[in-house]
Amino acid sequence: MKIEVRSLTTKKVKKIEVPEAVFAYPYKEHLIHTAVRANRAAQRAGTHKSKARGEITGSTRKPWRQKGTGRARAGSAKSPLWRGGGTTHGPRPRSHSLGLSAREKRNALKSALSKKLEQQGLVVLDTLELGSHKTAELANHLEALGIAGRVLIVDDYENLNLGLAVRNNPRLKAVDALGLTVYDVVDRSVILSEQALGRLLEVLSK
Repeated sequence: MKIEVRSLTTKKVKKIEVPEAVFAYPYKEHLIHTAVRANRAAQRAGTHKSKARGEITGSTRKPWRQKGTGRARAGSAKSPLWRGGGTTHGPRPRSHSLGLSAREKRNALKSALSKKLEQQGLVVLDTLELGSHKTAELANHLEALGIAGRVLIVDDYENLNLGLAVRNNPRLKAVDALGLTVYDVVDRSVILSEQALGRLLEVLSK
C-alpha cells in the first residue's frame, strides 16, 4: 500500500510504499488496551511505603503489667491499635510493571497506527526541519496542515529546533521514532517525518 508524503508547506511531494503488515494490521482493541495499561503502569514509581510495627522507633517494653490494672492488656506501644503504632498490611515498595512481550508491543503499535491511518489521523512529512525554534512557527505549519488539538510529532531526538518549539505548547509532544508508544498514538493526532517512518518500519517489520 502507498502513503502520501507532504511538505511543511502542505504540498504533496510523493507517495511511498509501506508494508501492509504494518499499516493494514487488524484492529485489536484488547491488545491496545493492554499495552496502554502496561505503559501507564510502568510510569508509576512504586516507592510508597508505611512502617510495620517492627519498624517503629520506641521502647519494646510492656506498657503496664498484664493483670490488676483494670485496663485492657497491652504488649507493645507499637501495636497497630495504638496511635503512632505500625500499619497493618500497609503499602510496600514494589514494581507496578505489567508483563508484555516485545512481540505484543510491536503488534499493539501496528494495530494503533493502522487504525490512526484509517481515521486520517496520521500525516507523513518529507522533513520536520524547522527554520527556527519558535513555537509560533510550528503552530503556523500545523494550522496550514489542518491539524489541531493534541498532536504527537515523531522525528529524531537530535532535531533541537523541534524539541524547543514543542515544549512551550502543552498540547504538543515530540518523541524519537524509537520512543513511540501505543498510549501516545491513541491519544493524539500523529505526524511522522519520512526519516522517522523508515526507522520505525525497521523495528515493526521484524
